[in-house]
Order: sequence, then structure tokens, then C-alpha cells
Amino acid sequence: MNVTSKPMGGGKPQMPSSSLPKLVPGPVGQQIHSIYIERLGQFTSNGQYSSQNLQAAMYEGRASGDEYVKLQVYSPPNLTRPTFDEATSHEFKDTHVGASFGPSWSTHWIRIELKVPRKLQCKERLEFLWDADNEGLIWTEDGEPLQGLTGGGKRRIEWILPDSFRDGKSHRFYIEMACNNIMGNAIGDIIQPPPPNRYFQLKLADIVAVNLEARALFLDFWIIGDAAREFPQDSWEEHQALQICNEIMDTFIAGHGTQDSILQGRQIARKYMSNVDSSKVYESEKEPHVYAIGHCHIDTTWLWPWAETKRKIARSWSNQCDLMDRYPEHRFTCSQAQQYKWLEKLYPTLYDRVKSKVKEGTFQPIGGSWVEHDTNLPGGESLVRQFLYGQRYFESRFGERCKTFWLPDTFGYSSQLPQLCRLAGMGRFFTQKLSWNNINNFLHTTFSWVALDGSQVLCHMAPDNTYTAEADFGDVNRSITQHKSMDQDNTGLLVFGYGDGGGGPTSEMLEKLRRCRGLSDKTGRLPRVKMGDSVDDYFARLEKKAENGTQFATWYGELYFELHRGTYTSQANTKWNNRQCEIMLHEIEYLATAATLRDSNYQYPKKGIDDIWEDVLLCQFHDTLPGSSIELVYHDSDELYAQVFKAGEKLLKDAMSALELNTSTSHESELKAVSTLPWGRVEIAKVPDSEEYALVSGGPGMASVEKLTGNGTSTASIEELENGTFQLSNEQFRIMVEKGAIISLVDLSEDRELIPRGQKANQLVIFDDKPLYWQAWDVEVYHLRSRQELLPSKSYIVEKGPHIVSLCTETKISEDSWIKTTISLAASVGQRPSYIEMSSEVEWRETMKFLKVEFPVDIRNTEASYETQFGINRRPTHYNTSWDMAKFEVCCHRWADLSEAGYGVSILNDSKYGFATAGNMMRLSLLRAPKAPDAHADMGRHHFRYAILPHAGTLDYRTVRTAREFNHPFKLFHGSPTPSNTFSAMRSIQLTGSPALVLDTIKRGEDDEDVSRGELPSRKGRSVILRIYESLGGKARGCICIDRDVLAVKKIEKVNLLEDDGEDLVLEDDMCDITFANQGNCKIELRPFEVATFRLQL
Repeated sequence: MNVTSKPMGGGKPQMPSSSLPKLVPGPVGQQIHSIYIERLGQFTSNGQYSSQNLQAAMYEGRASGDEYVKLQVYSPPNLTRPTFDEATSHEFKDTHVGASFGPSWSTHWIRIELKVPRKLQCKERLEFLWDADNEGLIWTEDGEPLQGLTGGGKRRIEWILPDSFRDGKSHRFYIEMACNNIMGNAIGDIIQPPPPNRYFQLKLADIVAVNLEARALFLDFWIIGDAAREFPQDSWEEHQALQICNEIMDTFIAGHGTQDSILQGRQIARKYMSNVDSSKVYESEKEPHVYAIGHCHIDTTWLWPWAETKRKIARSWSNQCDLMDRYPEHRFTCSQAQQYKWLEKLYPTLYDRVKSKVKEGTFQPIGGSWVEHDTNLPGGESLVRQFLYGQRYFESRFGERCKTFWLPDTFGYSSQLPQLCRLAGMGRFFTQKLSWNNINNFLHTTFSWVALDGSQVLCHMAPDNTYTAEADFGDVNRSITQHKSMDQDNTGLLVFGYGDGGGGPTSEMLEKLRRCRGLSDKTGRLPRVKMGDSVDDYFARLEKKAENGTQFATWYGELYFELHRGTYTSQANTKWNNRQCEIMLHEIEYLATAATLRDSNYQYPKKGIDDIWEDVLLCQFHDTLPGSSIELVYHDSDELYAQVFKAGEKLLKDAMSALELNTSTSHESELKAVSTLPWGRVEIAKVPDSEEYALVSGGPGMASVEKLTGNGTSTASIEELENGTFQLSNEQFRIMVEKGAIISLVDLSEDRELIPRGQKANQLVIFDDKPLYWQAWDVEVYHLRSRQELLPSKSYIVEKGPHIVSLCTETKISEDSWIKTTISLAASVGQRPSYIEMSSEVEWRETMKFLKVEFPVDIRNTEASYETQFGINRRPTHYNTSWDMAKFEVCCHRWADLSEAGYGVSILNDSKYGFATAGNMMRLSLLRAPKAPDAHADMGRHHFRYAILPHAGTLDYRTVRTAREFNHPFKLFHGSPTPSNTFSAMRSIQLTGSPALVLDTIKRGEDDEDVSRGELPSRKGRSVILRIYESLGGKARGCICIDRDVLAVKKIEKVNLLEDDGEDLVLEDDMCDITFANQGNCKIELRPFEVATFRLQL
């Protein structure tokens, strides 16, 4: 390389010139990276340098005290929550900053007279700051709710003052103060039971003039500082971010913190990010990878009661309407029809404001369900009604149904949800809860989730692993770096906003996202975020990719949550109430439908049924029914369930009266029985208010009742063989009981012993139950190491037969707890499967214990079967892999079964959901005793039943039907003779064919003109809706048989869950298994585990 050059035309060579000084002015050291990173905190912290850093420049002026902010208070008595009109009609008394307000859950109305001083009237932005460490709602003097306030940690303490307040005059408004913070009232650990006497101190009530440029620089610095902290240290982007931040600090210091130095700092920030001062930052054509959507997850109950949730909705949603006015890009999505209905009723003007935003497309309803419900515990028809009532509400109020099922915070997802979603008009599903798994990491982010019947929905789980992101730099970055499905799609949803206790996005979050986008466009490396789209827009792009050939990974069956397994058992009384309500509603709809067919003057009680369903669906919220809420919630739900049962009993009485099934107190009147199950059945039942028994047979509808004498051909017997050992037997079984446990169970027809030698069934066991943290939620695998058998104190014969024999065993659990278990065996009746029933009465006063009952059986299989909604989940009985072991406690509904080729054993229950099968040990979970968040969870008296159902052959319809019969006993009563047209009305629709087909629900059409409540357009004529499902997992054919003398059916349609017009089916005249004089038949075929809905148009 030449180091010299000759000038043109010759001459002496010259050295090249250089801008670098020849002599070094002084030494320059290498920056110590960690020190300069740590320095960044000095610029924005509230610590020892706050008087010298940017914090000192955040406000241009401040006013407080009675001259400018005069405070008065009205404190309603007895923890009441009065309306605005009620509260403001009372006398107010003077109060002040520094005053304390309480106790827990109380309400205080603050009247504020505010006057802006002259020196602040010309400032660009005036805000009122209010911080009482609790929640509040600002109301105008005229009673309009304006905006929520949240003090304490997750703060939203500012309210932008209207320009009309700059006139120097006094202006009045109110703050409705709630004495709870955003996460309830616990002190410290949020899940501990809240104290009843918590007080909150008013810390701040000031008028401030905001330096908007200082606030903007704070946010610029925050995001660029995050780039310096979070980008890889070997990247130029990280080093440049650090230099930019230090340059901003140096400029601020050199300029003595003046406004000019702040403006210069903002210009320096532009070297690293584009202009971020408006929504135009999102208008660049560069392809985004992260789609941000505002959200405000409000738990309908959890660490607060329903009454407080209603106010959280108003506080949170009013804030979002305000943000939409200020940030054109802001899109906010919110689920749960129940919450919209509360807002509509309690805050009509705010509801109208929300409705206008929905019309504009900025406030976006989502989810299609009544609440964000648990999906493990509700019955199948309950899941249907969550969607039916949710979608109908959204359609009736906003003109559209939801397309995406939104359920980010539920404790596992039922295997039939994809099918039900599709039948409710939703092909998309969003969640994230499986990111909480504490054993295995779930494999996918975006995937196709497949139900038991093969139906699929497109599922996306937020890669940031939260639905309450704070829209930080790291949230945007993790939305791609934690994405597990990048081979198929490289985009992710970022769901941001304070949640659980409400709040939603803040202006700060929206500003941070603008800066993240500006950084991505100017510098790069950070995934590009976009606002302005909806969740449906996001899924539409995914669906387009699938349409164009992208094959998303598939996941078949349940999305089992590897945490919170204790929720299958906690708050047993609530679970019992839910099961009984589901049974009652089934009976009401069946009998009311039959009554409308028989009596044209009877009005189908649509409003009454709707009200009950909505209350039951409300209690199925994912922190209520699972048992993970505070004690106050269960006081409220117990009261609501009591109201539901009272209302339901009236509807049942009215329907039976219309059917002329009037009950009588006279035992001389005829003994009657009704069955609402869709098949004939027979059983021995106790006569009401009597010690007598009767043989009841028949159904569906009316059944015959024959009082039993002691001369029956089939009997049950009991005897004490030796001290403490008893034998119970009937024609099917011989049972040996020793110390309350079954040591032998022989199937006589099969000559088969079912209890392994030396083992004991119906053995009560207790475990130490101390999970890692979430007490009411979790049970950990190590609890199995603490197993202790409970030894009985005595056993004695209760009933000696010949129709039923019973043996009671009393067991002392501890000084304060005991259990009485009665083992009963009825005489065999015809071909009816016989089972061994256990009924228990428990006084439960334990601390962090778990009560279960064990059934070791001489059956071997690597899988056990568990009833779920409209189907069966099959789960491992071994621990081969961590995925297998994670299912050490699972959910079942009415039965669990372990079968091998040729034989099996089912365990039935009337209100229990937790179960485990390890090897040949079947274990039903009975009661827990967590102490947080409800210190008295499950304490008190309990009654429940369970049974052992051995069966020759593999699992089949006998278990499905017997479990239903176990939960739906015959309704026996005394009354006058039954009219023939009542008998006909109750039997006018029957299902024949494969016994795997279950006619689950009979009801009237939602929009029949004689039923409709006017929320949606009515349908001419009358109709009957049937819900049928295949229960065993195979293709099944059947026939809907109709008595045309009772039902003048014009046509039959196969419809969806929302009862939209569907596929017309053929109604034939040929006979099937049941013969009516004037019969119509419709042949049907269902795929494995299909749920099908049919409309019979009359």
C-alpha cells in the first residue's frame, strides 16, 4: 500500500491529512459496563437523588390544602354500598389528608371542592392526584361516573382536570372510596385471609401541573434503558442504548435540569427511536411481529366479593373509555357477559359510553361465555349454557356474537371444549394458564386443539406467559423469544393491562408501546409491536395461513393443568350445590316442556329458568366453584344457592301442577314416582316419611310404584360373623367388612374376588396437605408420602333387610373431627346393575389435611377412564414419564372406572370431582382443609354418597346410566291418580338404538314466539330442543321416536348450540323399537363423543 502520493505535475510527495489530533489530549479509559448500567437508575429513581434527577422536573407546580382542595366525607354504615343518589343525600363531614378510612370492605363517599390557583391556570396539563392506598371512582356532581382510581402499588392516581376547571372558581365532584386495594384486603401475602379491620390512610390529594416533556423523557429513558439492560451485551444495539442513556444524563446534568436540557434529552433519544409522540408511530409499513391488545382481567370473585367486582368493572372500564379518547390506537378487549350485564343495570350512562366504543370498534367484547368459567367441574349442559347465554347477550346488546373463546386464567381445559366452541360459533381459543405448569413445559404456542369428537379450534397461548403484562420492553421481547411455534408462525399476541383485580391498561403502558415500536423501526433487534388491531384480526391472519397450507401442530384431548389440582376438592359444599342445581335445572326443563305440550294455558317459565341458569353460571366462575376465593365469597354464594333452590322448587311445583302431579300429605293417596332420565329403570326406593320400601319401575316420565313386603324373591342379608366382621350379600355380591373396610368383595355370578388379598376397599385415609404456596388451589405429589389409615371405633348394623341392609362405622379422625360411613346393599332387582353404596356424614375440623377413600381392586390396566362433560378422558395409571406422573390427581364427574378385558370396577359419586388411579389403587378425594384464602374452608358438617359398581365386561353404558341414576333418584310422592295425557306428554319423545346415545336435555326453543323474552327476534311457532351425545367413544346410530298424537312435529333440524337454522332431517312413519299409535321417527347417527342438538318444530 502506498503511504505517499505525488501531486499532479510532479513535486514533492505529501503525507495524507488526518482529522485525528497528532497529540493525545489525555487518557481515556474503557467504560466499566456494569457501572454505567447501574448508573441509569439514578436518573429516574425516587431514592436519594430524586431532588436532583428527572423526578424533580416532573411537575411545574402543585396546590393542596383546604384553600384549593376541600374534603368532606360521608361514611355509610354496616359495610353498605349506597348508590350515588343515596350517598349524596346525606350529611358530609370535614376530613383531611392523613385521615384513615375503614374498616375492610367499607365505603366512604368523599365530596371534593376544588379550585385551581391562578398560578396554575395557564399550565398545559393539570391533574388531580389522589392516593388512599385503595380503590375509588370519580363521579361528577351530576352523578356521572368518570374514572377509576387505584392507590398503592399498581397505581392510577391521576385524573386530568377538565379545562372548565381553569376558571378560578370552585368545582365539586365526588370520589366513591372502597376500603380494599386492587387485590383485596390481605396484608402482605395476598392469598392470606383478609383481616376485617384494615384501614387506609389518605396520603395525597393535590392539584399538579405536569411537565409533559419531562414525563415523555422519563418514558424515553425507561425503554432505551431497558434496551441497555436486556439486549445481549455482545450486540451493538445494547452498547448504543447505554451510550444514549448516559448522554441524556450528562446533558441533563450539564443543563442543570432545565427545560432546555429536557428537550435536548428528548432529541438525543431520537437517535435510538423514531418520533413516538403520536399514534403515527404505528403507520410505518414495516411488518410487525407482536400484536398488542389491551385487556383488564377482572376476576368475578376471588379476593373480593361480587359486590366489589361490580364496582371494579365501572372503575376499570371507565378508564379505558378515557384512554380511547386520548390514544387512537388503543384497542381494549373484555370478556364475561355477566360483567356487561352488571354495568348495564348499575351504571347505565357508563354502559352507553362503552356501547358507543363497541360500535366504534375500540372496545371489543370477546369470549362468548357468561363468565370466565371453570371447565373441569361444570357439567356438560352447564358448559353449553355458558356459551348460549353469553353469545345471546353479546348478540342482543351489540349486534354480533363472539368469534374467539377467551379463557386465560382457568385451571385446565376440558377435552370437549373445542367441539362446544365450534357449536357456539367460535373457532378460536386464547389462553395462557398452562405456562404455570410446575412439572412439564407445554410444547406449543399456536396450535390446533382437538376435542374428543375430532372438532378443532385454533389456539394461541400468549408467548409472554401472562394476560396482565405491563407493556414493558421485556414483554414485547418475550412475545417472540418465548414463542414455541415459530416454524409455523412468527407472531404473538401481547395482552397487557393490570388484571385480576382490574384496572387495565394505563397511559404509561400505551406510551411505552409507542416507544418500543419507535425503537424497533429506528434501531431494530426488538420485535416490532403493533397496536390498533383486534384479537379477531390476529386469529384471522392465522386462519389465512392455515388456509394457505400452514400445518399447525395438533394437541388431542384435555389441556391438563399441572397445578391447582386441589381445586377438584376444595369448598365441597359449593361443589355439592352446583351438582344439585344442575340436576334441578334438568328436571325443571324436562317437566316444564312436558307441561307446555299437555296444557296450552301453562306458560313455559323462560324468565325463571334464565334467572336460575345465570346464577348457577355465575357461581361456576373459575375462582368460585373451584374453591379458591375468600370466605366472604362463599357466604354470598351460599345465599344465592339458597335463593336458586327456592326459586327452582317453585318452578318444579308449578310444572308438576300443570301436569296434574299434585302432591298430597295424605299417605292414603296414591304413591307415585317420576323419572326425568330418558330410559326405563327399576330400583328399590324408600317411601317418603316412612320406614317402608317400594319397587319403582318405569320411565321416562311416570313410573309404577309397588310397596314391598318381606316376602320378595330377591333379598339382601347381613350378619355379624365374629366380633367386628360382617357379611353383606345379595344375589350378585358377597361382601366382607372388617373395621369398616371391605376386605372381600365377590361377584357371585362371575365367581370373582375383586379385592386383592390383604388389601382393604372403602379404607379412609388422611394426608398431610401443605402445598408449596397456593393452599386452596394446590395439592403436591409429595402429600402421598404422608398417608395414614383411619381406624374406626365401632361398627353396627343399621338395617337388616330384606330389601336393603346397612352397616354403619364410626371413625374418629381427631379430637374435633369424625366420620360416620354407612355401607348399604340393596336386594338385586332384575337386570339392574347392583352396587355397594356408601353414605357419609362428616364433622370436619382439620388443618391442612386431605381426606380420601381408597379402593384397591384386582384389575390391571395402564389406563383408567373418567367421565368428563359429554365423554370420557382416559388417563395413565402409571408414572412412566413426567407427563404421566403429573396426573397424580385428576378430575372426574359422576364416575371413574378401571377395567381390563372382561371385567371392571366403577366408582360412582354424588358430588365429588377429585380422583386418582395409581396401578390398581383407585382413590376418591373427599375433603380438604386449606387455610388460605378462606381460613374456614370446608369446616363443619358434610354429607355425601359414593358407590362401588363392579361389572362383568368392559366399561359400557351400564356405568354411564347407573351413575346418572345414582345422581337422579326417582321423585316419589303421594298424589291423586295421574291423567293419561300427562303420562303421554312425559313419554312423547324417546330415543332408541345404541345404548351409548344419551338424551341429555329436553327443553323449549330459546326464541319460540310463546317463550321468547324479546331480546332477539322470535321464531314462529313452538319447538322442542333435544341435546343428545354419544357417551362411549364409538359411532352410534339411533332413532328419535315421537308420539304424533301429542307432538305435531312439522320437521326436525340438526342445529348448533345457539339453535340457528341447521340441517333438515327426514321424519319417517316407519316403526322403530317404541310403538306409538301415531308415530314419527327420525334416524340419527353420531360420531364418537359427538354432541348433537335437534329442534323439533311443532
